[in-house]
Amino acid sequence: MTESWVNSAERIGADLHLELSGPGGRRAALTRALREAVRGGRLAPGTRLPPYRSLAADLGVARNTVADAYAELVAEGWLTARQGSGTRVAERAEPLRDTVRTPVETPSRAGPVHDLRQGAPDASAFPRAAWAASYRRALQTAPNEAFGPGDPAGRRELRETLAEYLARARGVRTEPDRIVICSGFAHALRLLFGRDVQDGPGAGGVLRGPLGVEAYGLGFHRELLAAAGVRTVPLPLDEHGARVDALGRERAVLLTPAHQFPTGGPLHPERRAAVIGWARARGAVVLEDDYDGEFRYDRRPVGALQGLDPERVIHIGSVSKSLSPALRLGWMVLPRRYVEPVLAAKGEREGWASVPDQLALADFVACGSYDRHVRRMRQRYRRRRDRLLAALAAQAPHIEVAGIAAGLHAVLRLPPGTERSTVRAAVWRGVALDGLAAFRHPQSPTDAGDGLVVGYAAPAEHAYGAALEALCGVLPPG
Repeated sequence: MTESWVNSAERIGADLHLELSGPGGRRAALTRALREAVRGGRLAPGTRLPPYRSLAADLGVARNTVADAYAELVAEGWLTARQGSGTRVAERAEPLRDTVRTPVETPSRAGPVHDLRQGAPDASAFPRAAWAASYRRALQTAPNEAFGPGDPAGRRELRETLAEYLARARGVRTEPDRIVICSGFAHALRLLFGRDVQDGPGAGGVLRGPLGVEAYGLGFHRELLAAAGVRTVPLPLDEHGARVDALGRERAVLLTPAHQFPTGGPLHPERRAAVIGWARARGAVVLEDDYDGEFRYDRRPVGALQGLDPERVIHIGSVSKSLSPALRLGWMVLPRRYVEPVLAAKGEREGWASVPDQLALADFVACGSYDRHVRRMRQRYRRRRDRLLAALAAQAPHIEVAGIAAGLHAVLRLPPGTERSTVRAAVWRGVALDGLAAFRHPQSPTDAGDGLVVGYAAPAEHAYGAALEALCGVLPPG
């Protein structure tokens, strides 16, 4: 059965014909009709829709039918609802001309308008002048042998500089001969557990599974480990970080103790001591991903776990977030017994980070430019975090925010059952972000509920305000 309704001009501002038809009852029919009116351009961005009671009376349906249809379209991003301004067509909702068959959740080839994905720094803030100065000095002063085959452990200049910097800034206890330079955290995992399947049989690593991991983390890392034949065992999470008391017969555990990714918060001091005790008792090793260790905003920095027992912890860091992921520079601080096996896994020629980049980073750290850059970015990212919190307080005060004491992202807690629709709505509005469920281990004993992982570092400064406005526009109403 098809029903037609012509809305009066004083209610919406233009005549509108809706056809309530198709399966699913009247609520589903009304939702489809309104969605098609927006998609086709018959309801322009900013158009105010009639109140629930008025539209229900005109259509001869229950008030809750209209309210539920509006709520679903708000969650999908077609409509916005603000106290005092009613329900309106979303400002950025545009008709999908010539793309009717394209799903709403499919991003355009041009990419998102606003990038609020986690893990990326502000690329526009890369210290080009200071880096270029360090690069020039490094090339001018480098000995001729620096441009030969070299050392698989990495340039001595960089390892010496890192030993001093990590001791001073992160509380790491080491010396240059226990540091191996790699091209980032993923490269470190490949060296420790075996390389990708594409590297062929026999490309083994140093450690074996099973490996304890946090219940929420990067799926890319889990896939890398699975490709190397490593079984991962998820550990429950709570407000104090990973439940390390759940560790049993695992041979190693991978943690983000400075700032749990993605849920936020440092590993509690008692648990830091407990995991070291477990490693000593089991003859196991702790892999410390020093995620966001340099970006704390509301308290003193949390020192590296490695400082508690350098022979039981492998400390892994990189410049991917502090400088740029394009540099492909990272490091492993190893217990003595793992140095030679890691170097053997690395090989005599391949898999090395660029020597000129290593020399430039050594100069960049030694001359103080790295410290100045990190301090500057810490202030910038804190301001951005504060702007995010202010925008949410003003426009979505019902949304709880977590994980904000450090790092480059925040977790927005959503009402149950709204995560997927909110992510789809964000895509429709040109906002790229991640749902919390994407980071959950498939066998996770912890369910952190519905949420968004919102990165606030990547947008350029001039675009950040518009990104926040678009984000608030897709959040489910309170």
